[in-house]
Amino acid sequence: METQFNRRIMYIEQGYKRKTKGLWLYFVLPIGFIALMVFNYIAVKNSPINVDDMMNRLIDQWGRNTVFAMNLIPLAVGCFVVLGWTKLIQRQSITSITTSRKKIDFKRIGFSFALWGILTITLFAIGYALSPADFVFNFRPLPFVILAIISILFIPLQTSFEEYLFRGQMMQGLGLLAGNRLVPLTITSVLFGVMHMANPEVGTLGYGIMVYYIGTGLFLGIITLMDEGLELALGFHAANNLIGALLVTADWTVFQTDSIFLDVSKPELGWDIFVPILIVYPALLFLFAKKYNWTNWKERLTGKVLPKEQIQEEQRTDAAF
Repeated sequence: METQFNRRIMYIEQGYKRKTKGLWLYFVLPIGFIALMVFNYIAVKNSPINVDDMMNRLIDQWGRNTVFAMNLIPLAVGCFVVLGWTKLIQRQSITSITTSRKKIDFKRIGFSFALWGILTITLFAIGYALSPADFVFNFRPLPFVILAIISILFIPLQTSFEEYLFRGQMMQGLGLLAGNRLVPLTITSVLFGVMHMANPEVGTLGYGIMVYYIGTGLFLGIITLMDEGLELALGFHAANNLIGALLVTADWTVFQTDSIFLDVSKPELGWDIFVPILIVYPALLFLFAKKYNWTNWKERLTGKVLPKEQIQEEQRTDAAF
């Protein structure tokens, strides 16, 4: 009975709580956004102007903070679009697109944010200690304060947009459509990686870095399904982008900011790219599993999504007892 109960309240099955019929509603925004990313990728690849040169021109004209804000604001607005679509068009609660719990667990968001933020700073400190010549101290009070304000205001919205789009809308929609968890876990992970294909890092380091992007998508999908909610993914993603933007950037990355440090090392696809995939993410999964008592991994990651009628029948049976 315990396994049936856990499956009955699984995160994907929260999609049954929407009041508007039609699974196609789950795919309108994700498909639209992916199409936009594909168009952007094709435009970048066929542009006579190098993307790095284009970015440098914009920065010379408007400044790093202004260009950074221009890149973030559309995605921040996208967060409200996704939540508005969920609430007004699908007529589904924000809670049910976020978690299987009765209410959103902000402590989980905070814990994940703090954990990854501390680990990110620690890993940077280790890298700096090992190769100090690879970094330049870049701190300037006024530009950094402006950067911090922009980052704190918009980055959590930008990362939440991506989480609600891929591991909210798309994961619930694909899960209900396929009737299992493995299909949405796989597809959302791959598409999350593909979304980053137009990033300048790919042009600089090559397509091998897609392993990192897809691996990160897989990690975020796993913690979403194992924890039956988006909270841990929301916290992790926000910390990853926020700390990254404030702490260290490089002139060949998608985030070019007035950060505390600049990475001036020669960009190359080395072993360090795969450290998160092979070591850090498994360690985080272990910590989360211990803290939140995750069990039944195979069922939670690859198991079936129960039909709505079966869930209703089980609820009636439970109520009778």
